[in-house]
Amino acid sequence: VIEGLEMDIVSHDVRKFFKLLLKKNGYVLEQLFSPLVVHTTPEHAELKEIARPHPRPLSHPTGKGSSGVITKHHSHHYFGFAETEWKLFLKQSPRRVKPLLYVYRVLLTGIHLMRTGEVEANLVALNEEFQLRYIPELVGRKLAGPEASKLEDVDIPFHESEYQRLRAELQAAHEVSSLPEVPSEGTRASLNDLLVRVRTKGIVL
Repeated sequence: VIEGLEMDIVSHDVRKFFKLLLKKNGYVLEQLFSPLVVHTTPEHAELKEIARPHPRPLSHPTGKGSSGVITKHHSHHYFGFAETEWKLFLKQSPRRVKPLLYVYRVLLTGIHLMRTGEVEANLVALNEEFQLRYIPELVGRKLAGPEASKLEDVDIPFHESEYQRLRAELQAAHEVSSLPEVPSEGTRASLNDLLVRVRTKGIVL
């Protein structure tokens, strides 16, 4: 409890965080590019610049180009996340709106990522693009509190159909995505250079 507010804090060693960024890990991508920032540094800004996709190589002291850390295989993270939340939604009694919203949020995030290379984890913002008519009602029920978030009369066949349709859309977006298969050597070199500078910052030789 910090200043009267209960906090759930997760932190990573910087090297571990960089290694996770080089894998198809959507959690760290969303953490890095979150618009909700409590504290930042120039290194944070530099890391975001290294991580985001670039249509042309970044200049780098090693002479190697950098393509960012986002790859087309990040789609697998969103497939898995959506499946976990869908199973949770079906298992709950009574069924609740939160896991169903997660299903839609992660699938739309994945589709948008495959199409644009941009991380967008806000469902309301995503729905400005996708225009799913049922999203505003579900979001409204979640915001209205615990009682309203119970889905006693939910249309399971409809949402299962939408779940499968969006999974297929994510698969199609993955297949035609122009994102790279893996991060470039230039990206790895840029991350290594930043890691060394973060580690040695403040050390006087």
